[in-house]
Amino acid sequence: MLWLLLLAPLFFISYGQTNQFTASRSGVSSVVYGWEHHIPFLPWTIVPYWSIDLLYGLSLFICTSLREQTRHALRLIMASLVACLGFLLFPLKFSFIRPVTDGPFGWLFQQLELFDLPYNQAPSLHIMLAWLLWLRFWPHCQGILRWLMTGWFALIAVSVLTTWQHHVIDIATGLAAGVIVSYLIPIKSHWCWQRPSRSSLKLALWYGSAALLVGGLGLGLQGGGYVLVWPALSLLAVTAGYCGWGIGVFQKEADGRLSPSARLLLWPYRLGAWLSMYAFTRPLPQAVPVADGVFIGSYPRTQLLQASTLDVTAEFSRSDYSRNKPYICCPLMDLMVPNQQQLALAVTKLNQLHQQHGTVLVHCALGMSRSALVIAAWLLDQGRVATPQAAAELLRQVRPQVVLQPQHLQVLAQRRKITC
Repeated sequence: MLWLLLLAPLFFISYGQTNQFTASRSGVSSVVYGWEHHIPFLPWTIVPYWSIDLLYGLSLFICTSLREQTRHALRLIMASLVACLGFLLFPLKFSFIRPVTDGPFGWLFQQLELFDLPYNQAPSLHIMLAWLLWLRFWPHCQGILRWLMTGWFALIAVSVLTTWQHHVIDIATGLAAGVIVSYLIPIKSHWCWQRPSRSSLKLALWYGSAALLVGGLGLGLQGGGYVLVWPALSLLAVTAGYCGWGIGVFQKEADGRLSPSARLLLWPYRLGAWLSMYAFTRPLPQAVPVADGVFIGSYPRTQLLQASTLDVTAEFSRSDYSRNKPYICCPLMDLMVPNQQQLALAVTKLNQLHQQHGTVLVHCALGMSRSALVIAAWLLDQGRVATPQAAAELLRQVRPQVVLQPQHLQVLAQRRKITC
């Protein structure tokens, strides 16, 4: 209730004052595509449009923990502030003249016009809130109710067009802003910065340069070139990972799923990673045995024969082929050597799965480095090999594509000293 007492006046004051200020400015333009004139005006959609006010309040009461409620409230605050900043920096005006509407729908439009003006367009705060509220209702609804709820939120999103409140550019920017807000304030995961290594910073430089190049190209091109801002933001997020934010940028949860926000924001990068994985691993066996029921392999694309799975990818969600089997994920950054704590956790989980289920598939994306390092550490712990070099040689015998660099062997040697 306290959050609602804070959020309600914050929303109405910030939104209303920004609207009034923009109305006093001269030369406020509109961004509208010609085909938008064919979007019908549907008076009845004012009902789902207005319903977001009720859902806004309810969303604070369905949270089941203080952390969830606090993070959700912070998202709502940030959404209002980001939207108002956008309204001030890029003032736009809705350009269509709405038809006169009678009856109950007309009354709802009249109530809307009492405090709203044809400004405050991009990013659409309505779309931002619809995304953030859907994220909260989704985990608290089950079965058919979940899909009915999703359908209603989709109707809310459509209603901003069919009530002639917004142009399409407002919808696109609103969704983008909403996804970024929810990504920056995760509900389940945490942001944790650690000092990056020199090799990590080199990778950050490459990804950061690519992000600037793609983003600059997108902003420089006309029309559809703006879509390149999406992969640029995706690469920028990965850059942050190599700058010290690590696996947190992927927001992979214990069940192996990436958060919806990370899944959307990082989709261009993840698509590239998936295509690369597919190209490299297509001619290779999905999994090969190493020792005593432990298998090394790539990201599962076919039915698994092993009883359990240890997933060490950070960039991919859990494979559908491991859904009905015991599963643990210990995400590790691609192209990076994990620290001792990360490696120890992965080996502990491998032991747990091995003891409980007998056969385990340890997989990363390609089945060449991250999974190989974890199995090498396990081989050393089990006394099956005497040295890191022997572990690497054993792995190369069963999977010649395994790549363990000197820095990998150094981490294994350090672990050997710690555990002995």
